[in-house]
Amino acid sequence: MAESAAKGHESTWGSVLGTMLAMDMVSNGTAPASPPETDAPTDGSGLHGSTQVGMDIPAPDTWTTDGVQQRERSFGRGVTIWLGVATVVILVAALVLRFWTRSDLWLDEALTVNIARQPLHALPSYLKRDGAPPVFYVLLHVWMGFFGTSDLAVRSLSGVIGVVTVPLVWLAGRRMGGRTVGWAAMLLVATSPFAVHYDTETRMYALVTLLTVLGFLALHRVLDRPRPGNLVAVAGITGLLFYSHYWSFYLLGTTFLWLGWQAWRGRPQWRRPSRLGLMAMTIGGLSFAPWVPIFLYQSAHTGTPWATPANFAAMVNAVASFAGGGSNQGRALALIYFALIGLGLFGLATDRRHIELDIRTRPLGRPLAVIVVGTLAAAIVGGFLSNSAFDARYASVVFVPLVLLVAIGLNTFLDRRVRTTILAIAIISGLVASFANITTNRTQAGKVAAAISTRAHSGDIVAYCPDQLGPAVDRLLPGGRYRQITYPRGTGPTFVNWVDYAKATHSGSPASFAAQVEAMAGSSRQIFVVWAPGYQSLGSKCEQIVNTLQNDPRYQVHGLVVGNNAQFYQPMYLYQFVPMKS
Repeated sequence: MAESAAKGHESTWGSVLGTMLAMDMVSNGTAPASPPETDAPTDGSGLHGSTQVGMDIPAPDTWTTDGVQQRERSFGRGVTIWLGVATVVILVAALVLRFWTRSDLWLDEALTVNIARQPLHALPSYLKRDGAPPVFYVLLHVWMGFFGTSDLAVRSLSGVIGVVTVPLVWLAGRRMGGRTVGWAAMLLVATSPFAVHYDTETRMYALVTLLTVLGFLALHRVLDRPRPGNLVAVAGITGLLFYSHYWSFYLLGTTFLWLGWQAWRGRPQWRRPSRLGLMAMTIGGLSFAPWVPIFLYQSAHTGTPWATPANFAAMVNAVASFAGGGSNQGRALALIYFALIGLGLFGLATDRRHIELDIRTRPLGRPLAVIVVGTLAAAIVGGFLSNSAFDARYASVVFVPLVLLVAIGLNTFLDRRVRTTILAIAIISGLVASFANITTNRTQAGKVAAAISTRAHSGDIVAYCPDQLGPAVDRLLPGGRYRQITYPRGTGPTFVNWVDYAKATHSGSPASFAAQVEAMAGSSRQIFVVWAPGYQSLGSKCEQIVNTLQNDPRYQVHGLVVGNNAQFYQPMYLYQFVPMKS
């Protein structure tokens, strides 16, 4: 009788919303209950090697490891409605956050916009010096043609991509582990400070996340039904990932090896789909061939001169960044993530209050863990071998698989009240940490540009050390009003040439650059120096430039902006050098 009533409630709109937070994948009563140590049928195939996903979560009439049948306790109608309303409010808030930030464009964003504004045929030559693949720049070029180049316009491309990603994560989670996993994964991505931040940044990381979830869905379909359309989707997304971010090499390489293992030692019904998946990924990889010459040049000459290769602690830092980094709410969310990841991989509920750990790992979480750990490990090893940097934002290639593993861990709990409480804490922590993205300015470029515009006259000199400060400030200055120059190459501020950058900074002479700036200024022009210490490969050269100008008795010096490392991701100092009247 109770089961029939529960089914009746599920047919109503309000109760369907309640399932967003509370229902098991088989809580509609259509799948038979199974003891938790057996594989129970789900809505589709899973990535561990069968058309029946090995689930650790029983159906409403649940079985525990001691053979006792337990009935899932339902929420009342009122609670269900409130949960549904809360879910809608959370999703609306999360979507609004993807278009709401007051920050100016920082270096990477301003440089991305400057490159994307170039004619399409010229993009390869600019990207050859920048070190990035082309897909996002092509999309942004087309986007700006319709919507313009304002901060809101250029960032909205990532925002729209982020909005599209959210429901696709629900679909991926549902196919992986059922309704609860689907809704939990979607809400975690929607409120993730990491996702919110990069959905408000005009860079390729939101696109990488979208392609990752699309690749998951396409590969899932191939393993379930290896039809031509599904194989074409895998091939196409493989190629797009290669052309979107080079860390996709690590993700796709790990996935390729996993598929190879499944084709060799997997279950018999899975070997042929895996072989076809390998063929599709190979074809997708071949589409990268036209870009290989540029990629090889970038690998040899651009790299990441602004940072050092990471150690294995970077894996932990990457996961922590998904939860919001160093804020109190981010640390709380990171703890939840790590705990649920462990449960998703090892946890097996014995009853509503006890969970056993299976050191063999659970089938449902195993492939996700292989992809996440394998990708990050490969990235670290690759960084050591190529002397390239590890940055948490690059780990966007494993963001979706990791969140799915977290959602599976949440589903380990048999008591839906426990699941709902933990998910609510994670959502609130994520939203609170995400709200800081509204007011936090990523760069001091706005303050610097405002000070220059207030005090500078047409024809005055603006010098940057290093050149990495130039794009963000130049974007905010009146076009063509000032003469601008950057260290170390003496070029304009619109672009940063990363080719052999460390060599350029090592060979640059602060004294010669200061003399060049003074020569440009003559006896009547003011000099504004935008600089910052601590940049990799520059040592104290920026300080030497400033000191050289300060020691020139022909100038009166004013400090206008003090760099604030605690408040800004890209801090800057601004000094004004006013020529003394003779």
